[in-house]
Amino acid sequence: MDHANPIEQALHTARALVIADLAARDVADADVVSLVEAAVTHRRWWVEQWPEGTEYVAGLVAQDVQDALLERYGRWPLCPVCDAGDPHALDVEPELGPDPHWVCGKAGVVVARVGGLA
Repeated sequence: MDHANPIEQALHTARALVIADLAARDVADADVVSLVEAAVTHRRWWVEQWPEGTEYVAGLVAQDVQDALLERYGRWPLCPVCDAGDPHALDVEPELGPDPHWVCGKAGVVVARVGGLA
């Protein structure tokens, strides 16, 4: 891997952060990791077209994986804050910005940084 390339570094970091969150919630099986790889591949093209977006890649990969999981398996990651009502997923905020976090939209609570789920 080219450590001098900020795009590759950002993609590698995004992959590691999202896999850490999946592992923290015990859903990092091979099929799910394949979804991460697909998201990273997709975002590689995107960030090559728009290098200024490099710092947004982690949040975007997290959202891509979340969307892919919703289609195949259901909501992820489930909110650990709200124990009443329907289970709901956390959101990535900011949607397009640096330093993304998992946030409960209902309670308005920041749960963890992307890559920091317990």
